[in-house]
Amino acid sequence: MTGEFSPDWLALREPADADARDGQLLQELPAGIRVIRDLGCGTGSMGRWLAPRLPMPQKWIMTDRDPALLQLAADGMPPQVTVSTHLRDVTELTAADLDGVDLVTCSALLDVLTADEVDGLVKTCADARVSALFTLSVTGEVRIVPEDPLDGEVEAAFNAHQRREVGGRRLLGPDAAAFTAAAFEKAGARVSTGASPWRLGPARPALTAEWLRGWTGAAAEQHPELPMGPYLDRRLAAVPHVSVGHQDVLAIFI
Repeated sequence: MTGEFSPDWLALREPADADARDGQLLQELPAGIRVIRDLGCGTGSMGRWLAPRLPMPQKWIMTDRDPALLQLAADGMPPQVTVSTHLRDVTELTAADLDGVDLVTCSALLDVLTADEVDGLVKTCADARVSALFTLSVTGEVRIVPEDPLDGEVEAAFNAHQRREVGGRRLLGPDAAAFTAAAFEKAGARVSTGASPWRLGPARPALTAEWLRGWTGAAAEQHPELPMGPYLDRRLAAVPHVSVGHQDVLAIFI
């Protein structure tokens, strides 16, 4: 894979992300959203998807710890949207940072956080009484057609890798969406969730191939004894149809 947060990878996945997000959740958003803070914004794909679906005018505060990605995000937003950037680790966000903000968003972020980090983020939103739309958290469910006898073992190894400990941080991985929804409910928010699976296959051969390499690479790192080379070769020889489970979480503080 070209890198979990590399511009090339983010650009490759952006169309699939846009198709996957549950647009029905937007019908539940409160009126009057004008200022949006996007956490872990990457190159700005969440903003490019959501901004045209919200009333204008809008101000987006793009937040990331990578200055190069922040610049790409600012440059790539629709011209009618006001954009500012904030170089910041999203786990350090405070309620004061949300002063004047109407909505907090993120995409493909929660699964690389820990339980404590998500609890802190939820508390920040709750203290500021700011609603949140967190999209595309992996759920660990992968369906591949045609099937292969090794599919289940690769899926289990990948999910274990997603829950690994990194530098003393135990990642939530595929538990992130459910954990976040429960945390927001406990904080008093009205919570809705929606399925947002990736649909990969012959129509998206480059993304499917890169996803397969990343999926199997993580599984092999977790369980090196798996015969991953032959499995990947089989999968790349004929691009399969793939559904990769994700979930969106909307939390509204009344």
